[in-house]
Amino acid sequence: MPWNLTSDRPIFLQIIEIMQLSIVSGKYAPGDKLPSVRELATEAAVNPNTMQKALQELERSGLVYSKRTSGRFITEDLNMIEEIKSTLAREKIETFLQSMKSLGFDREETISLMKQTFENMKGETP
Repeated sequence: MPWNLTSDRPIFLQIIEIMQLSIVSGKYAPGDKLPSVRELATEAAVNPNTMQKALQELERSGLVYSKRTSGRFITEDLNMIEEIKSTLAREKIETFLQSMKSLGFDREETISLMKQTFENMKGETP
């Protein structure tokens, strides 16, 4: 997953979101060991302290845990991962619906346009 970090929001928050997405999408499976802070920081082209701050926040949330001498691992709590996945999906849907409203689409028009788009994508994964 690319690290498309922007300057409009704090970098560590963007890292948290990218890591959450990497976990819920399956890039990192439950129980997987994460690369080291330095490896992740190099990959994301950020300061290791920034990466450390993001990973500490992921630990506080319970999505990631540390083993003292072994590193950081993804939680094996599948319910937590599914809850985060659902929360992220709802946030995306709310943003989409707000965008459609700002374009002048009402609820029925938005649903109709979505159905048309799905029909046009038959055979493709949405």
